[in-house]
Amino acid sequence: MRTTLTPACAALALLLAGNALAQQTDLAQQTDLETLRQQVADTERAFAQTMAARDHAAFTAFLSEEAVFFDAATPLVGKDAVAAAWAAFFDAPEPPFSWQPETVVVLASGTLAHSSGPVLSPAGQRVATFNSVWRRERSGDWKIVFDKGSRDCPQPPEAAGG
Repeated sequence: MRTTLTPACAALALLLAGNALAQQTDLAQQTDLETLRQQVADTERAFAQTMAARDHAAFTAFLSEEAVFFDAATPLVGKDAVAAAWAAFFDAPEPPFSWQPETVVVLASGTLAHSSGPVLSPAGQRVATFNSVWRRERSGDWKIVFDKGSRDCPQPPEAAGG
């Protein structure tokens, strides 16, 4: 005997299968976004390590061809301009500053990410906060496309009293 599904049963079966697939996709996407977030955090740390290692060529390798860095009154536009301007930070034997990611967020599309965190003086004091936008290239590598730091406001002296 041959069994056939009524159109209503077939539609219900497709709906349930689609719902189960959507739930699996959402879970996979969450896992993938967490993996991508970790990749960006690791990439940001590796980028920061280029300063500590005094390796300007490695620093340059993290820059997108379209990189824009807001370091001065006029933004630095393009990988070559950013690399040239930042070369001076690599001249001294000791790095003039360091940074590390505190927050990393990846878009649901998995194509762009934002990282931010403290910029530290050689003495380890927080002097600024960086904000970077990373783009995942076709190769799967993350390249920095926008970077802007902002100086931290000095804290007022604590009031004396008692």
